[in-house]
Order: sequence, then structure tokens, then C-alpha cells
Amino acid sequence: MKVGIVGLPNAGKSTLFNALTAAGAETGGHPFTTIDPNVAVVGVPDERLDRVAETVGSSSVLYESIDFHDIAGLVPGASSGEGLGNRFLASIRETDAICHVVRAHSSGAVAHPEGDVDPVRDISLIETELLAADLDQTERRLQRLTKDARSGDREAVAERDWLEQVVEALGSERPVRSVPVPELAPNALRRLFPLTAKPVLYVVNVDEGEVGVPPEIAEIAKRNGSAAVAISAKVEAELRDLDPAEAKEMREELGIEGSALGRLIRAAFELLELVSFFTAGEDKEAMARTVRRGSSVHEASGKIHTDIQDDFIRAEVVPWSDLVDARGYAGARDKGLLRTEGRDYVVADGDVITIKV
Repeated sequence: MKVGIVGLPNAGKSTLFNALTAAGAETGGHPFTTIDPNVAVVGVPDERLDRVAETVGSSSVLYESIDFHDIAGLVPGASSGEGLGNRFLASIRETDAICHVVRAHSSGAVAHPEGDVDPVRDISLIETELLAADLDQTERRLQRLTKDARSGDREAVAERDWLEQVVEALGSERPVRSVPVPELAPNALRRLFPLTAKPVLYVVNVDEGEVGVPPEIAEIAKRNGSAAVAISAKVEAELRDLDPAEAKEMREELGIEGSALGRLIRAAFELLELVSFFTAGEDKEAMARTVRRGSSVHEASGKIHTDIQDDFIRAEVVPWSDLVDARGYAGARDKGLLRTEGRDYVVADGDVITIKV
């Protein structure tokens, strides 16, 4: 999963990036401290996998990973090439989801590019540029496709009609993700490659001691089908440098539930409707993998290896907590907790799966 961290200049993107990844990206109180995207690959910590690995005697643990891309700050007019607009938009297109950092802290030490702190306005500025970029791209795509649709090709006609609906939606300030892709043109979205089809997680960069998402931003997220979390990037960057025990104690004092990375990952998984399943064995690597909620075990087997998916016969499945409580596969089998499932079984979050080929 590739997540792009975006926002206005000085919103706290690079500070958050460093807090999440310890990557040491340059930060500063002036616009465009970040020019080329900073990229870091971060393992997704999962205590469930740790306990499974310990229970079955795995040789090592390999978490699922997320690529975080710290992207240059956007300014009004970016969709027309202002500032680093073209580079900014191209960088977003390479990601699977957008982590939109919104400044809500009142620190006077960092200048706001718009002169004052107004999170709702800032969200609107960013989203206006994304909508404008998508509208320009959609109109150009529609112009080219209209000629193909004259031949009567059913897929071309369906895609043309969909593009017309997309243009109307964007003109009404609604994102591309609000317009369902037609069954007759299933690849239309991939060919358009729009920015506003990507899921958005709002990260509200709050003052120290603030833990909740402001109601007005929570309402925007709800209306857009997005998610929102409140994080003090400055505090999290400081906590990252502390001993884990000291960091835990300080979080408890501040009323912060878990690390920024953990909270952001949980919110991202819920937004993207992802679930994790595990594979583990004695003296073998214990691994976490993610699939879309509702995926079959046959689809999930392809995450392990395409050959395994091709040769799939059945799966042995046990919830991670049952496996741990039974102290391993033998105990789970004796208690009737280890089930045999066919290819249509829907993977549940936390399943430990062994594919039989």
C-alpha cells in the first residue's frame, strides 16, 4: 500500500512523516522544504502476529508494510502548474490513498501560507485543486473517447457516458469516487487515473493536549466518505525519540491512545476496508498479509503466491486467538477449532490460514 502525505506548505507533513517512519526528512518553517517526495517503507506492527509466531514457534516475523510518500506542499493554482503543482499532482497519482494533513495547531513559530489557521478553508483549497486537475484530465479524455464511441462500440459508449457523468460531478465539486464505474467499461477508472477517486484520510495536526477531531472536520470526512484522526505531529516526533517505556508513560499522561503510526494504520485499514490474515508454522516465517474485506480464501491464497492460488485445494483456518489459547495447531485440532474450508470461504480479520495444494 502506498500512502501519499499531502497538504498545504507548513501543515506538518514532513514532521508527521518523520514521526511515523523515523526517516529524518528535512523540516522547516518555510514553504517547499520538501521538493522531491521522501519515501519510507514501514512495517505494520501487529501484536496478534507476534503472539501467533511465539505460539507455533516461528523462526521470524514479517509484518505487512506501508510505503509513506511525503509529497511537496500544494498551493492554490497547483492544478495550473503553480508552485510545484505539476510535480505534486504526479506524485499523488502514484499512491493508493491520500493522507491529507490539515493544520489545526496554533504555533506562531511556523507561518501559515494563507496568513491564519483555518482547517476547513485549507481542506477546501486542497480539494479544489484536485477536482480541477481531474476535471481537466476528464474533459480531455472525453474529447478523445467521443470519436471512438461513434463506432457504436458498447464499451466505448459506456465509458463516454460515464465520463460525461464524471464531468458533471466534478463541476458540482463532487469527487470521481462518487460516480460508479459502469459494468460495461470496468477499466474506465484505471484509464482515467483520477486523483479524487483515491480514498482520503484526514490527519488533523492539533496542539499538544488535543486528542479529538474537530467536529467540523469530522463532518467533512463523513460527508466525503472519508476518515479522520487527530495527531500532534510535533508531540509524536518527540515521542519517537524516547525510550518505549517513557513514550508509553507520556502518552498516558497526555491521554493519547497508542502511537500515531498505530492509530493512522487502523484508520487507513478501516477506510480501505482491509483485513489481515496470517500464515505461520514451526521454524517457518510468520507473515501478515492484507486483503479487501469480503475476499475469498482462494483470492487470499494469491497473496501468498500465484502458484498456490492456481493449485488451491482447500484451506485450514483458525482464528488467531483460538490458536493462541489452544497453544498451537495440535491443540486447536483436538478442540475442533481448526476448520477445513473451500475456496469460497470469506477471510475474517485475524484468521491464521494454511493453504493445502
